[in-house]
Order: sequence, then C-alpha cells, then structure tokens
Amino acid sequence: MTVDLWLPEEAAVPVPVVVFVHGRAWRTGLRNDFGPRFRSWQPGPFARLARAGFAVACPDYRLSGEVSYPAQTDDLTAALAWLHTRADDLGPDTPRTVLWGESAGGHLAALTALTALTHPARTITATVTWYAATDLPKLAEDRPKGAYDPKDRDSFEALLLGGAPAERAEAARDASPVIHVGPKAPPFLLLHGVADPDPGPSVRAPRPGLARRRAPPRPAPPGRRRPSLGGPVRAGRRRLLRPHRGLRPPLHA
Repeated sequence: MTVDLWLPEEAAVPVPVVVFVHGRAWRTGLRNDFGPRFRSWQPGPFARLARAGFAVACPDYRLSGEVSYPAQTDDLTAALAWLHTRADDLGPDTPRTVLWGESAGGHLAALTALTALTHPARTITATVTWYAATDLPKLAEDRPKGAYDPKDRDSFEALLLGGAPAERAEAARDASPVIHVGPKAPPFLLLHGVADPDPGPSVRAPRPGLARRRAPPRPAPPGRRRPSLGGPVRAGRRRLLRPHRGLRPPLHA
C-alpha cells in the first residue's frame, strides 16, 4: 500500500491534514485522482491545498476486485495510524485530520470516520463526502424504479460486499455509514449536486439524530451535477487556496 503525502515547503508549525480518498465505484481509481473535473487543473487540487498550508495524504486501498469489504476501511484506518505514528517526523498535526472523499471514496471516508472512533490512533475531526452512498440496503429506494436490483450479483455494491446486497444483508448494513452514526461522530459535510438523480431519503436525512444536527441544505448552482471547486465559487476558493512560497513534492510511503 502507498500513501502520497503533500507538505507545505516552509511550515513553521505542524499543519492540519486532509486525507483524500479516491472514488471510482470501489473497483478502479487512483489515489492521486481528485476526479474528472480537476484533471486539467495546473497546479492540481492537492498542490493547491498544500500551498494553502495543509498536509494532504492520498492513500491507496485495496479494490473490490482484490478483496471484499471491510478490507477497504481496514486499509484507510491503517493509513491514519501510520500518519499518526510518523507525525513527529513528517510534520502534520494529526489531531486535526479531515477525511475527504468523492463517490465511492466518500462512502469509505464516512464509514472510516464513523467506525474508527475506538481506534487508538483515531484522529478524525471532520469528514467531507461528495455524492456518496450512505445506506446500501436502501439503494433501490433512492434510485428511480427499476434502476437498481439488490439481487444483482454484478453490481458495484455486490462486488464490494462479495455478494448481492439482498443476499449479504448484514454486510450491506454494516457497510452503510448511516448505521454507525452516533453522538461521538465527527462533523460531516455531505454534498450532492442538484442535477444528480434524487439522492433519496437515506441521504437527505440519514438518521434522526443526524438530521437534527445538520445544517439547512444549500442547493448547488442550476445544472451542476456534482460539487466543484471551480466555476461560480472560484473567487472564494482562491482566497482559501492562496499560494504559499514553497511546496514540497509528494512523498511516497
């Protein structure tokens, strides 16, 4: 397993950490891919975050073609533990760690944040997910009628679970972030685009306790399928991602 680590060049103090988890349906994907909308960015999103004063860690995890859940969250928990043990050497302030994932990576980020609460190296202080599944047993309810078959053994969810969700009901339930929400959960920012198919009730109000604590939804600009760091919000993001003088190239661990 490999972790790419981006660090600001001249950080005088330990810096907060963004751990980015890539997507692509748990089946494919690369740790250094922020998503298709950002592949043309120069400098790329990870470099921009590092220039803004963040450490950025991009871990690998085993894909569903290699092994079934929960190996993926085990790998991410191991990456968090590694960052924690190497913090004094590398400089990140791991008690200020944000997990950030898109699509399948958002699902794994949420699941890791909620199931790693009792891990000795648990350092997650917030989680950001982009268009992520939250309740696998209810996917058929969240999608247009007939668009999803929980008995399909070839679906991406089935490949993740090692069997169709209808046949692996307990595994599907355990792999659902909403099941693990509790009072010790870190703050969450859940984003979907208004042009996405209706994310359904399991995303709009994952659990009663979470629904009471969530902020009012802010719709994405019309026509936007998925959240973006560019477009109409670019000016604000420029202020957030103001350049620092230096940037270390990514480390590979």
